[in-house]
Amino acid sequence: VGRQNRPSVESAFPREDLSLSLFGRFRRRGLRAKERGEGYGPPLENIGEAVGNTPMVKINERLCPEGRTIYAKCEYFNPLSSVKDRLALSIIETAEKEGKLKPGDTVIEATSGNTGIAVAMMCAQRGYKCVITMAEPFSVERRKLMRMLGASVIVTPKAGKGTGMVEKAAELAEKHGWFLCHQFETDANWKFHEETTGPEICNDLKGVNGGKFDYWVTGYGTGGTFHGAGKYIKATSPDTKIVLAEPGAANLLDSGIPTERNADGSPNGSHPAFKAHPIQGWTPDFIPLVLEKGMDLKLMDEYVPIPDGVAVQTSQDLARTQGILTGISGGATMWAAIETAKKAPEGSVVVCMLPDTGERYLSTPLFASIAADMNEEELEIAKSTPSHVLLPS
Repeated sequence: VGRQNRPSVESAFPREDLSLSLFGRFRRRGLRAKERGEGYGPPLENIGEAVGNTPMVKINERLCPEGRTIYAKCEYFNPLSSVKDRLALSIIETAEKEGKLKPGDTVIEATSGNTGIAVAMMCAQRGYKCVITMAEPFSVERRKLMRMLGASVIVTPKAGKGTGMVEKAAELAEKHGWFLCHQFETDANWKFHEETTGPEICNDLKGVNGGKFDYWVTGYGTGGTFHGAGKYIKATSPDTKIVLAEPGAANLLDSGIPTERNADGSPNGSHPAFKAHPIQGWTPDFIPLVLEKGMDLKLMDEYVPIPDGVAVQTSQDLARTQGILTGISGGATMWAAIETAKKAPEGSVVVCMLPDTGERYLSTPLFASIAADMNEEELEIAKSTPSHVLLPS
């Protein structure tokens, strides 16, 4: 909503002003966003209304292969900075409509972090109590963010992997009568992406190249984005090829081995092909039911395994060449998009997902090489003038 009727830059600036920016150095070249100062729109009733309608940003030639175009859909523009805000909003609103949630209830979910943060946001706004189970290896800042939002965070041992935190959430829900979100199984997950994420991509591209795009690239955590947005894209733009990526070290889909399930669709044990990988939020140690149902629809046209190291490197490259600060999963998806573009015919348009913000990874390998103290080059700059030089202790 509100992205189909963007004002043209010509309507706000005289023709003679279009060639220069405020500083007289850079060409405007057709600003597509709302003019700055126009405002967002009427005030929102609550934070949930800010979910969705995230922008796509063109990747410049410092990363994008020559003769191709890559657009990144920046999901960190959601209010709590990840694509999982969509999922949490949908699960809570669906449960309310179906009478499964009432005032004073407690909501519980198992999460690698982003879903938990989003669920905690929605519970805080709606007045529900929130309990999150989360496996030990995931970043500490995620735990703190959930607790900041009023959630209780139950950390499960590393040995239990993703299935351990899922089993703990189910156990606690049954014991205390709490509402379990079932993010990995519920249709409310993928349906919201079919209603929002997919249409946003197709609508925002209508004014660009006639709406044509050749590839859509994504990874998976629950599989909701792939299933829901993929279903809409295939129905609306059948010539678009859908590219699905997963860590090469945890090639669950590529193994061809199905996940054994409990009666509710949850996993009945860890997948034999799973190995630990650094892409937090991607590929738990089981194939989620939401993903499996998407695979059953034959949505995937191409598969890309992500080699070790490239996700972190590409995320850092995005920061340093595009000014885009995204997490390790965003780096993995962008790497898959770049590799897809390299092999695509000249003139191809590739769209990819950036699921969250890089600020959620300060304690992870993404920032391991980023120092907090001044390096030698910075110290030399500081010493190049006489005042206020902080020397190393």
